[in-house]
Amino acid sequence: MSIAQYIKVIGRGKDGARPLTREQAADLFGQVLDGTVTDLEIGGFCLAMRIKGETPEEMAGFLDATYQRMRRFPASNRPVVVLPSYNGARKLPVLTPLLALLLARHGLPVLVHGTATESSRIFASEVLSALDIHALTAIKTIADGEVVFAATELLCSGLKRLLDVRRAVGLRNPAHSLVKIMNPCQGKALVVSSYTHPEYAISMGQTFELIEANALLLRGTEGEVVADARRTPQMQAFIAGRRTLLQEAQPGTLASVPDLPAAIDSDSTAAYIRAVMSGSAAVPASIARQVEHILQLTLQL
Repeated sequence: MSIAQYIKVIGRGKDGARPLTREQAADLFGQVLDGTVTDLEIGGFCLAMRIKGETPEEMAGFLDATYQRMRRFPASNRPVVVLPSYNGARKLPVLTPLLALLLARHGLPVLVHGTATESSRIFASEVLSALDIHALTAIKTIADGEVVFAATELLCSGLKRLLDVRRAVGLRNPAHSLVKIMNPCQGKALVVSSYTHPEYAISMGQTFELIEANALLLRGTEGEVVADARRTPQMQAFIAGRRTLLQEAQPGTLASVPDLPAAIDSDSTAAYIRAVMSGSAAVPASIARQVEHILQLTLQL
């Protein structure tokens, strides 16, 4: 069906719009990813979905279309931990690379994927580069104890184009949620996912249940998947879609964290991460707890 017919269904406002079936959502999103529709139609799709919101069935369909077009990583010896990184640092250092290195120290293969979605933030890719972990140029098997970074365009160029629409219209679209729940790996993997607003915790959790995902879901640091160093957030696990509460949220917030750098630039953040990895600075308690949960979950895969 043409994208115009789909926009008629989803574009009637918050109360008048109707949800798409999983198959319809896959067809629509496939057309968007393939670039067979006009920029005006893509804009209409993005704005309509921003107003209506995505249902779990629609998000599952969007994932189906994405997986049909994605270059996926081969299976590794151990389950791959997938860390999507799309928000970056605004006020606090982006410590997703620290989480990745801590997990790799325990022998897990770790995939960080992402792209810069704004011009005013520091992104994990910049910190990883400062740590001499540079973006891959080709898909490969991830070794045990290795951290790799894959730019979104390496996985799916159409998905990168859709993420870039935000720079033109100033609003998120379904791609910004999809990249946080997708699994770019063919073998066993655990997706670590985060949300910024409580309503996304509900919809993302329902989607994980529907697609029978293996995932850890938490409210991370400014949208990043790493636990906030100032508090321990609630953490929920999904194994084959079955939900379990792993961690209750810690009440309150620490005013500051010893040793956490005041600057958020990539060099300062990389220097702090090196200090933690060498043992001269302590691992923040919330991140250490998150690592423990991830290690236990990978044993169940």
